[in-house]
Amino acid sequence: QVQLVESGGGLVQPGGSLRLSCAASGISVSSNTMNWYRQAPGNQRDLVALITGSGITNYTDSVKGRFTISRDNAQNTVYLQMNSLKPEDAAVYYCNTYIWRGIRLDQYWGQGTQVTVSS
Repeated sequence: QVQLVESGGGLVQPGGSLRLSCAASGISVSSNTMNWYRQAPGNQRDLVALITGSGITNYTDSVKGRFTISRDNAQNTVYLQMNSLKPEDAAVYYCNTYIWRGIRLDQYWGQGTQVTVSS
């Protein structure tokens, strides 16, 4: 059973930093693509950053240069370091991964962690 548990959200002032964590079980973060999504009220859930099994990272344009995705294979945890936070970064952040089982795609989501950016 795949489980993803996020933590690290909170309230931060504009320009501040937060580090989100996603502890995984039932799946190896070193072998699977791990994604961070976010969803603000009234908006769709958007992909923010990803790290592939081979360690390739990619980011949506609005966070490039400010956010960094990384992983600790020993802890089986993925991180999202968020610097220079802006009010528009406020959202619920979700950890996500997926497994292809034949022709079926199984997606897994964490419960989400709230990030609030406000002075």
